[in-house]
Amino acid sequence: MVKIIVIDNGGQWTHREWRVLKYLDVETKIIPNTTSFSEIEDADGAVLSGGAPRIGIETTLGNCSSYLEKASFPILGICAGHQYMARFFGGDAAPSKIPEFGKVELKIIKTGCPLLSNVSDRSIVWESHNDEITVLPDSFECYAESKDCKIQVIQHKDKPFFGLQFHPEVEHTEFGETIFKNFVSICETAKK
Repeated sequence: MVKIIVIDNGGQWTHREWRVLKYLDVETKIIPNTTSFSEIEDADGAVLSGGAPRIGIETTLGNCSSYLEKASFPILGICAGHQYMARFFGGDAAPSKIPEFGKVELKIIKTGCPLLSNVSDRSIVWESHNDEITVLPDSFECYAESKDCKIQVIQHKDKPFFGLQFHPEVEHTEFGETIFKNFVSICETAKK
């Protein structure tokens, strides 16, 4: 059984991320983002939850920089976690020209991201963001976009780090459970 920690960045749906992982028979728990890396270094993966902080305006997110700097296990950033990951690696985030809330069509623009395995080229996802990634770091590639947000899914070129602007943990996201299953598989593979 893999152990995937959910880092709570104050997101309204953090408990749902935990619940989806629990449903998938993953050993999981929610911890505050002030937890030291030494307390989670035995994990097989981590989810950086969404949250209230405006990554397009603020610059810190608890100890998330420490996790991104030190972790060798896979990390999935969701919403604010996704934006913070991009900024940490040299990209940027800023207020969206057109914030997205509710139902949005996701379009996969590049193949090869294991997080999107068995996800349709076009699908419905659930959004809740005022900010977005505006500059993609050189170390990342973008795999999906929506009409009003061009950087929806990212993957680091060398590390098992992934980011999603949308919320796969809510039932309105069509392939949300598939994405979580894919992340669990990524963690299982990395553990071997």
